[in-house]
Amino acid sequence: MASKRFEESCIFCKIVAGQIPSKQVYSDDDVLAFHDVNPAAPVHVLIIPKEHIPTINDLQASDAEIMGKLMLAARKVASQLGLAESGYRLILNCGPDALQSVFHIHMHLVGGQKMGWPPFPGDAQAH
Repeated sequence: MASKRFEESCIFCKIVAGQIPSKQVYSDDDVLAFHDVNPAAPVHVLIIPKEHIPTINDLQASDAEIMGKLMLAARKVASQLGLAESGYRLILNCGPDALQSVFHIHMHLVGGQKMGWPPFPGDAQAH
């Protein structure tokens, strides 16, 4: 990972580097997808760039391609896991008030059940 941004203290960077095991469902040169260790739905996968970008606010114009690749990976993972027809939700949190718990951009792909709105209790005013 010499040419890519890497943060030694980041748990997701350690997963990318193979220092921490994960149940991977998709990987290419730029993106990794793996099952969440604390799933919030029957299917809960995290899709991350392999390079370290802390939050959406840290994105540069040069990161546009990787963000597109995250979306394309989500489509592939949803299809692979049988969610493409029934539906799924993609969630991208930014910052502490949005409950971003790991400061390495990651998209949650959740599905395998009928989703409600608001997504979490108490969020009715947020939409």
